[in-house]
Amino acid sequence: MKLIESKTYYNLAKAYAGECQARTRYEFIEYGARMQGYKALAEVVDKIVYNEFNHARMFYTKIQDACDTPIKNIEVCAGYPFKEKWDLVENLKLASEDEGAEIKLYEEFALVAEEEGFNEIAKLFRDTAGVENCHKMLFCDLYNQLKKGTLYKKPKAVKWKCADCGYEETLKQAWEECPLCKAKQGSVMLKLSDE
Repeated sequence: MKLIESKTYYNLAKAYAGECQARTRYEFIEYGARMQGYKALAEVVDKIVYNEFNHARMFYTKIQDACDTPIKNIEVCAGYPFKEKWDLVENLKLASEDEGAEIKLYEEFALVAEEEGFNEIAKLFRDTAGVENCHKMLFCDLYNQLKKGTLYKKPKAVKWKCADCGYEETLKQAWEECPLCKAKQGSVMLKLSDE
């Protein structure tokens, strides 16, 4: 079976569109974090944004490899979430849920690709699902810390570092303003649960 004649081909197009949309939704979260003074949180989300860009790029490449001539259009019918509003804390929770939905979808796409004999693409879907699981856990961690007020406050002293100037100090709570460069607390590098 040729890829261009398969269900996997359409699943690649759905995955590409989904990654492009996820990237934009996460850019909204990044923007909201920056606007609220959470510079370090925005930097963490920006790394996820770049991951989503690369997922889209990989799916796009597989679509392009399916045909030697330019592809004018692929009709894609799929649902995409529009749950997020302009609430940073809630958006982190919703992003975690969205990633969970993508994991399930990519596992389904992988099974279809295997059934159609596209094992390399099945691996691509599974590997991407693995990364999406890391995103899901990270968004969940950020949501929980922000909601509980523990983003810059820990039960035990930890080493906090200013992302702007590199100043470090071991404390239970990060400073409101960097003692060295006077950057606001939002510039303090985050302590994530897996660290």
